[in-house]
Amino acid sequence: MSKSELPPEFREQLNHVTGRRSRIVVEHILEHGFITTDDLEQIYGYMHPPRAVRDVREQGIPIETYRIRSPDGRNIAAYRFGNPEEVREGQSGGRITFPRKFKLALFDQQDGKCAICNGLFANRELQIDHRIPYEIAGDVNYSEDDTTAYLLLCGSCNRAKSWSCEHCPNWQGKKEIVCKECYWAQPTSYSHVATREVRRADLIWKGEDEMRTYSHIAASSTQAKQSIPDYIKGLLKDIITSVVRLFV
Repeated sequence: MSKSELPPEFREQLNHVTGRRSRIVVEHILEHGFITTDDLEQIYGYMHPPRAVRDVREQGIPIETYRIRSPDGRNIAAYRFGNPEEVREGQSGGRITFPRKFKLALFDQQDGKCAICNGLFANRELQIDHRIPYEIAGDVNYSEDDTTAYLLLCGSCNRAKSWSCEHCPNWQGKKEIVCKECYWAQPTSYSHVATREVRRADLIWKGEDEMRTYSHIAASSTQAKQSIPDYIKGLLKDIITSVVRLFV
């Protein structure tokens, strides 16, 4: 779709896209019809091109990814505007900036722990994240007095959540109800993990006593020729079986 063929409403939405990196992507696509990873790296100096494109998507603009051949014959990614009717309302202008008191409220609610691994962290080490990805729901219902749509995650868990969400089938389907029932949105009450019917339990051993316990588990799992997760699951199964037998 050429620049002149874009609906006026869509072009107006493009005018609201902010941020230098986002504007470069938008302007280049408007001028040339698409932008490639090589363009972003070689012309504009961005070493992580998908991040630049994601900046635009996070502001509600639909972007399609497809593959083309580069001048030297390589298969590279290219990006163009998607269906103008798929603009995500409530996302123009990008993510909101959360006030300090909002993060402190979340920090107190979670007792300073990551919502996924339950590890204890300093406030500065935890990051605010949307229970339902911003790309799916935006910040439409944001209120400084309502923290229920957000959680605090450590850097490692936040990266794991982002990767899982971006590779989830619902990343394209964009059904909020699917996200609401996911582990990454509700770690203590969920029906699936990125649409897969599995269950997770993320554990952290911290402090001298817990580290000593972990060392014993690691040594025992090696002796049993099992991975640590499989060994722990085996231990728990044996304990639960023993407890059940007491009441039979």
